[in-house]
Amino acid sequence: MKCEHFGTCGSCSVYELSYKEELAEKKERVLGLLSPFDVKDLEVFSASDANYRARSEFKIWHEGDEAFYAMSKLTEKGAFNIVECPKVIKPIEKRMQPLLDKINGSEVLKHRLFAVEFLATTTDECLITMIYHRKLESDWESEAKELEKLLSAKIMGRSRKQKVVLSDEFVTEKLLIDVQEYLYRHYESGFTQPNPVVNVQMIEWAIKQAKKVQGGDFLESYCGLGNFTIPLSKYFTKVLATEISKRSIYAAKENCELNSITNIEFIRLASEEMTQALNKEREFTRLKDVDLDSYAFSTVLVDPPRAGLDIDTIKLISNIENIIYISCNPETLARDLVGLTQTHKIMQSAIFDQFPHTHHIESGVFLTKKN
Repeated sequence: MKCEHFGTCGSCSVYELSYKEELAEKKERVLGLLSPFDVKDLEVFSASDANYRARSEFKIWHEGDEAFYAMSKLTEKGAFNIVECPKVIKPIEKRMQPLLDKINGSEVLKHRLFAVEFLATTTDECLITMIYHRKLESDWESEAKELEKLLSAKIMGRSRKQKVVLSDEFVTEKLLIDVQEYLYRHYESGFTQPNPVVNVQMIEWAIKQAKKVQGGDFLESYCGLGNFTIPLSKYFTKVLATEISKRSIYAAKENCELNSITNIEFIRLASEEMTQALNKEREFTRLKDVDLDSYAFSTVLVDPPRAGLDIDTIKLISNIENIIYISCNPETLARDLVGLTQTHKIMQSAIFDQFPHTHHIESGVFLTKKN
């Protein structure tokens, strides 16, 4: 990726290496962490090194009467003005300058605007959230509606204790996964995978592992909006998926309906609560209509935050025959594998480069129970 802000912008912390060199470094780093568990090699899923990110946030910097997009600096405190961001996908990139031009041409749109967030899809839907340090009145709504028409985008406004939705607060992504089309409703305030192309590769890798299992029931913790759950449900009899976020559970249920899937039960539970429920240590009103005893889990998928899994969850999933572990932090993955490899053996492992030009890397391991 060519960007005139490489080395200055804090968004891309790896800029001195070619993308091939960067990917080789990431593979070597993860392989070093997994080699104590008899991992000899990793399947590598790379990204495009430009136009790969489907969501992005920019500060708005005001100098005199003009507003600019701004980002944090890489090596020191403070922000600086940017003129391009080639990492965002084309539906965002093509709207950035026209949006800024309209902001600078309108005191109503510009006044006390301090940030803009973009959320887009591979099919050219785009949701733009404009965030202010002031209350938004009817004059803002009127101009923002005109902006929607000009940009062919959805516009939202936010300020303290105020949210103004002009049309929708979501976009609907359409992804071809394992030769089948899936729809995902992505909400402005919800978590979504940032790199659509690598996300598909990641889901298809998980499906490849699920196909080896040949049925049974499926358990998922940290299911989000159903990113993995929905396409993987095709390969299991019944699915129980849990997530702590109300917004994500709401979106997951909507996405289930969008894809006409009927074998998934989405429940709002934290990972620790899921463990307590399945171990019958505690009863939850949210589970009053769910017969936990009716599930015979052959496979579990976990996709925890950077902190990794808690000890009780590790103990719980150690009783399940097959484990798919997706990790956004290879250090905590390696830590958790110390416990999991007491009962399971790693059969497949991979890395997924969702975040080119940064040190972040997603990893995946597939484990089966030892005889």
